Amino acid sequence: MSALRALAGSWLASKQLAIVVEVIEARGSAPREAGTRMLVTLRNIAGTIGGGHLELKAIECAREMLRTGALTPQREHFPLGPALGQCCGGAVTLAYAPLDATALARWPVAAPRFHLQLYGAGHVGRAIARALAPLNVLVDWIDEREEEFPREFFEHGGPWPEHIRKVCVDAIEGEVRSAPAGAFYLVLTHRHDLDLRISESILMRADFGFFGLIGSRTKRQRFIHRFEQRGIAADTIARMTCPIGVPGIEGKEPEVIAASVVAQLLALAPTRAVSGCDTPRDEAIPQA
Repeated sequence: MSALRALAGSWLASKQLAIVVEVIEARGSAPREAGTRMLVTLRNIAGTIGGGHLELKAIECAREMLRTGALTPQREHFPLGPALGQCCGGAVTLAYAPLDATALARWPVAAPRFHLQLYGAGHVGRAIARALAPLNVLVDWIDEREEEFPREFFEHGGPWPEHIRKVCVDAIEGEVRSAPAGAFYLVLTHRHDLDLRISESILMRADFGFFGLIGSRTKRQRFIHRFEQRGIAADTIARMTCPIGVPGIEGKEPEVIAASVVAQLLALAPTRAVSGCDTPRDEAIPQA
């Protein structure tokens, strides 16, 4: 379930009055595609339909509905250039409806962009997990050291999102068997021997969508030599990515590495299937 849809569910449960703004048609050059949604209350906004003048007008309309109590669903059509002065040459039709059980029921559940097994809860692992937190992905975050998992999302507090699942077990390489075919893997633990065992398990499966191993080119060559000794096929070994991250991004700070690696994962993620229409790249802010 996407973060924005989950937020809508929590607002509905707490009887927070809100308007769902939905892009129901987008033609030509438009900032967001059909199925994109945004939540608007009198005080807060969650999600985005693309920003700019279009979004400003949508917020104004939604808040006018809330202020006047005129909560009958309605539609509004915007030729982006002629009506709003935006450079986009397309047209967008928006629907406005109160957040209720009907609105939530027709809100499709977007399939995750990818399922990732993230091995390692050190500084880089934490930075990657935090970078993935706002995204519609599934993450098994695995480490043998329970004390390394931060209890709170940020230092000032707040729980970790449910789609990032912390897994603490002793023989963590055994978790490789639980991943679905086509899963993504990132290996960045605190010990090279542990990296080696996990990496070997991943390569033995050979059905991964992406396998990234943190380290230098020297580490890569040493590991390749060990994999060859264990009889792993050369074409499977060649699919291992080490070093990880988008080439050309300089910097060894954990946050820089995380940004580079997450961009690499997103670039490789397959097109998602959804139940109903697409609900891409949802964003959320704290509950009103």
